[in-house]
Amino acid sequence: MTYEGQLPTGMTGVRGVTPTGTLDSLNPATGEVVGTVPTIDPEQVQAVVDEVSLVQPAWAELPIAERAEMIARTASVVLDRMDDIARLISAEQGKPISECYTMEVLPSIDALRWAAKEGPKILADERIPFPQPIFKTKKSRFTFDPIGVVGVISPWNYPWTIPMQEVAIALLAGNGVVLKPASLTPLLGEEIARALVEAGVPAGLVQVVHGGGRVGDALTKSSAGKIFFTGSVPVGYTVYEECARRMKGCVLELGGKDPMVVLEDANLDYAISGGLWGGFANAGQTCAGIERAYVRSEVHDRFLEGVVEGAQALEVGDPSDPETEIGPMVSRDQYELVVELVDDAVASGATKLCGGPVEVEGFPEGNFIAPVVLTGVTHDMRIMKEEIFGPVLPVIEVETDEEALALANDSEFGLGASVWTTDRDRGERFAARLQAGMVWINDHMFTHGACQCTWGGIKDSGLGHSHSKFGFYECVNIKLVTSELGLTRDFWWHPYDQTLVEAIRTSAKLLYGKGAERVGAIRSGSGPLVELGRRVTRRKS
Repeated sequence: MTYEGQLPTGMTGVRGVTPTGTLDSLNPATGEVVGTVPTIDPEQVQAVVDEVSLVQPAWAELPIAERAEMIARTASVVLDRMDDIARLISAEQGKPISECYTMEVLPSIDALRWAAKEGPKILADERIPFPQPIFKTKKSRFTFDPIGVVGVISPWNYPWTIPMQEVAIALLAGNGVVLKPASLTPLLGEEIARALVEAGVPAGLVQVVHGGGRVGDALTKSSAGKIFFTGSVPVGYTVYEECARRMKGCVLELGGKDPMVVLEDANLDYAISGGLWGGFANAGQTCAGIERAYVRSEVHDRFLEGVVEGAQALEVGDPSDPETEIGPMVSRDQYELVVELVDDAVASGATKLCGGPVEVEGFPEGNFIAPVVLTGVTHDMRIMKEEIFGPVLPVIEVETDEEALALANDSEFGLGASVWTTDRDRGERFAARLQAGMVWINDHMFTHGACQCTWGGIKDSGLGHSHSKFGFYECVNIKLVTSELGLTRDFWWHPYDQTLVEAIRTSAKLLYGKGAERVGAIRSGSGPLVELGRRVTRRKS
């Protein structure tokens, strides 16, 4: 399949920046060229940021309701073109067409509508009450100022939903955006910019740059005020270090090693279905996908039997076919990494019960892996330490809840986790002790499609949050503004003397002391209080 839609001009529209090369986007299933985009050199990135910074102030001056209207119109544009966008996602990334709708297009439409509706409320000035009597003449509020230009460096595994949501929230907050899509999925970055412009977002406010990791590094080092990065842990640490050197913020989503804990009282059929989807959706190429299953011994054998049976039934093949459930790995490199981790586990004593590399008729260039289920794995194996990012589910039998909890927390990652049980209170107690940024009880990772829910992890899974009100707060500078009528002077101003000290001592006891202490303070300290009152209300002639 080749993408025949008309692509935006991309970098050719940036004044003073001339493309220096091209980048082909290849279909992972066929190896065919889907489309081509222009690239630039790292030295040109700052000029792009400068161009966006010229457009951004006028955008920030617009009432937020007008910005929200354009984001809402973007949802309508995506809805009108959802079939074309879904086909492009499938062609460029290899995701089964069904998942292109359920995991990419539909969530992005909902997120755009949610952001447009809730963003103006979230970013409205927030009044701060002063319950302290000594501040009763003052008023205060939080305001939320745009950062300026935000850089978004997006991944290939969810090349539509992740950047679209981050870009939309940044725009609604009043920022301009420079988007650096993954080099494996550049056309979708262009399509995001195209949808926004069609919805009325000013041309030049969102610029898309291509050119590999060096261009992403240059964006990190540019004058962009904040960087949103989704990718590997080593690159994430580099982004963090470069941002720290420039005293600017970053939001990092660096992947995960999500555990699934199945307790003996779980609805087993439900847990099996959830484990199959959580472990194998998007061919396992999901940051918050299930990469480890810890199952109580009472139900381990039945769970394992059900997962193997379900995994073997999943249809591997042409991602454009609505009945396909497992598409190709996005690249040969990703395919080889998954095969290497599985082979290493088997060589170290694990047992592969099903799955592995397969050839799909008609797709000789595709890198397909049928869902793999492993047993006999231990935590000293690479496959239990490193992110697999493929259709592989290791299953470990545990005897107690404490053992399951200890193993689930035994990871340098902490993105998501799930616990499966019919006892809600037990699930809540378990969730409270799981070391993760997100915990689901009897489900897994679905909240990425609910933008009102925050997304982010702890440990090596990253820093900061996207989505939700916290995602909006990541896109603004929070400013405190206070006002005073100026009718009286603050009592803590000069002059300093014994009267001030006694009055403050008395005030502290009156405000924060107990009954008898308050009575005593009134008796002994009324004089200094009266004198201080005369001072603060006295006006100079």
